Amino acid sequence: MSSLPASARAPRLREALLAADFTADGLLERLGASAYAALARSETVPALRATRGDSPLDTLVRLFLLQRSVPAALAAAALPLEECLEDGWLAREGDLVRAAVDVRPYGGPEGQDWFIVSDLGCAVGGAGGIGSHEEGVVLGVGGASTTLAGITVRRPVASALDLGTGSGIQALHAAQHATQVTATDVNPRALDFTRLTLALSGAAPADLREGSLFEPVGDLTYDLIVSNPPFVISPGARLTYRDGGMGGDDLCRTLVQQAGDRLNVGGYAQFLANWQHVEGEEWQDRVRAWVPEGCDAWIVQREVQDVTQYTELWLRDSGDHRMDPAAYTERYEAWLDEFEARSTKAVGFGWITLRKSAAAAAGNPSVVAEEWPHSVEQPLGSAVEAHFARQDYLREHDDAALLAAHFTLAEEVVQEQVGLPGAEDPEHVVLRQHRGMRRATKVDSVGAGFAGVCDGSLPAGRILDAIAQLMAEDPVLLRDRTPQAIRLLVEEGFIEPVLGGARER
Repeated sequence: MSSLPASARAPRLREALLAADFTADGLLERLGASAYAALARSETVPALRATRGDSPLDTLVRLFLLQRSVPAALAAAALPLEECLEDGWLAREGDLVRAAVDVRPYGGPEGQDWFIVSDLGCAVGGAGGIGSHEEGVVLGVGGASTTLAGITVRRPVASALDLGTGSGIQALHAAQHATQVTATDVNPRALDFTRLTLALSGAAPADLREGSLFEPVGDLTYDLIVSNPPFVISPGARLTYRDGGMGGDDLCRTLVQQAGDRLNVGGYAQFLANWQHVEGEEWQDRVRAWVPEGCDAWIVQREVQDVTQYTELWLRDSGDHRMDPAAYTERYEAWLDEFEARSTKAVGFGWITLRKSAAAAAGNPSVVAEEWPHSVEQPLGSAVEAHFARQDYLREHDDAALLAAHFTLAEEVVQEQVGLPGAEDPEHVVLRQHRGMRRATKVDSVGAGFAGVCDGSLPAGRILDAIAQLMAEDPVLLRDRTPQAIRLLVEEGFIEPVLGGARER
């Protein structure tokens, strides 16, 4: 692989890219929605047809996104050409120039114009996979990296750590709300790419450190730790960008277990991870055992693949499906041998969030492990933070305190009645959220009635007394059996406690 560009004059290149409207919004307007979406699938033909002109934007699209050589004269009209050649962003081929790295516009959460720099030919998301066998290759933006960016808690912090930074997208996001960002990677090329991504995006530089897991940062602690690690469970560590190099899911387990000692109290550690589904073991028990002492945890399994699906996914990712059939068979067999040796029947993918808390340190942690394969509304950072706030509330309030508390119905919660057409009464009632996790939960008539009148003006116990009177039930029995249902509604975010007392009508 070739040497990487110098970053000192990146601000001048940034100015040129912005002047040409080489931004996420500019691309959408120039290419149209269809060609723009095709690019995300690594399909370039529609974008090539849309950029046949000679404008600076057309030139930059062909140069960096489509990775086609362009006449030097056109490049000079769009960029400070000689600087880009000298610094290594571009390479000359006679009267033509070509990109030496992938430069991809990326829209920040508040409309920022950012650029992610990565190796050529490694756009993520195409049906054909990455197709690279280069050990030190550095990928650009993909679905996993944007997922992690979306679920990360965004609040002002003094220190943030991006562990396994890759092309630097998580460090770039963290730089917007952390005073100091540290980015680590076992691959020195990744650190160079992170430096380029930050410089070209106009972000503050990060403290870049080479090494594996937490070794580069020693005993330092952070307010936020994020990692999209090489979580793929594979035989060996052939590809640095995806293969953990430890047996089974040991890399993800080690990462989670060691994070507790590197978090400040109140700090969050957020990871993407794969975990094994092993014969005779519940996956929830397996991953719960990873949670370090002193930490609360929220573990969400988003997808499960059997071992054949999983093997085929990652063999396609590296282009192995295009190799000699006998060699492909041998490699496929090696993956299945590895899973069989570990009694693994499937692999789960999901999110793990840790929060260091005083309650957990005192021996009362909140550890929730659940499966949620349904659609969610990104970004989810505020929903993650709210989840832990609700867990704190429930730990601090016994049943009597819940009945004395005031609640309001969360925003955009609707009620659905399910039953046969024309039936006098529904078979059951469902409360559904249209924001955040977009949860749905089945409730009985008491739960539906309780949620429907929660406006903060009356304590929960008084509401239950009124419901008991309407339904001709014993109010004492109703008060006894309902707090568990209230806890579930609070835990899943359907109702929200009114902190500090009643809310006036």
